[in-house]
Amino acid sequence: MGKFVITKRTNGEFQFNLKAGNGQTILASEGYTTKAAATNGIESVKTNSQDDGRFDRKESSNGKPYFNLKASNGQIIGTSEMYESVAARENGIESVKKNAPDAETDDQTA
Repeated sequence: MGKFVITKRTNGEFQFNLKAGNGQTILASEGYTTKAAATNGIESVKTNSQDDGRFDRKESSNGKPYFNLKASNGQIIGTSEMYESVAARENGIESVKKNAPDAETDDQTA
């Protein structure tokens, strides 16, 4: 079972990572100024991860596939790691779809 982990960056911003059942990070958020905003981001991931059209499949400048998950307003709410292949990226997207909706939140800032 996946989980969202909320942490605080050294600059004071909050961020979350979606981790798969094996502990691997499958989606990382931007920095948020408040914990409430990060929590809203998590809810947005849970909702938007169920719409394949929200996954923006990209390729980095060094040719590695990755993806962004976007909200309905087009804002990026999470970014994947760099993958070795397009197939691995697709597996990552499927993992987000599977893990996000029921993932618990582990707040490590408290």
